[in-house]
Amino acid sequence: MGRMFEKRKHKIFARNAKVSKMFTKYGKEISIAVKAGGPDPDNNTRLRSIIQNAKSDNMPKDRIEAAIQRASNKQDADFQEISYDGYGPHGVALVVETATDNPTRTVANIRMYFNRSGGNMGTSGSLDFMFQRKGVFKIKAEGQDLEALELELIDHGAEDIGEDEGVIYVYTEFEDFGRMQQALETMDVEVLNSSLERIPTTTTELSDEQQEDIVKLIERFEDDDDVTAVFHNMA
Repeated sequence: MGRMFEKRKHKIFARNAKVSKMFTKYGKEISIAVKAGGPDPDNNTRLRSIIQNAKSDNMPKDRIEAAIQRASNKQDADFQEISYDGYGPHGVALVVETATDNPTRTVANIRMYFNRSGGNMGTSGSLDFMFQRKGVFKIKAEGQDLEALELELIDHGAEDIGEDEGVIYVYTEFEDFGRMQQALETMDVEVLNSSLERIPTTTTELSDEQQEDIVKLIERFEDDDDVTAVFHNMA
């Protein structure tokens, strides 16, 4: 009985830690967005998108408002968005995006993760040619006519639309992200999540064992408080 309780307690602790990290990440993103475009979501496309995502992940309204207030009052540290490129084990390309108030600490940690995995960190931007920047919108499929939605959104920059497990995915060019967001809001379409992602132009096939090595490396990156997103070209 005691062992079962300890396992359950450990799971709860791990889940709470994951949620806390996610909310911290949103706090940094809100701070960057507010300092770049102001605290009014109606006039700040990026901030509006972050708030939407935070709400979808059940971030409390008061925490969102507190993050906006801190950034408005310049109580937050000045976070810089920096991406780091490198190769993990088995030749897999990775781009690690960060938001940091201490680039010296962050670059040292990212390099350490690469080195300990048997990979190596390269020059920032050196792998840009292997990824395409895309806007990705996830929409609840229930109640939507996929064909009609596709026809409507093509005029607003939709490049590709597909459905998987009850979710409609809409892809746009990087430059069309804001235009698509505004179109979906005007159409009153419920967006579950929206983000700017790096889509690999080619992928690397790995065995199950090799994939495990990459997954472990990605988890190390994601456990770092400065890391906001990790992209790779593993198939």
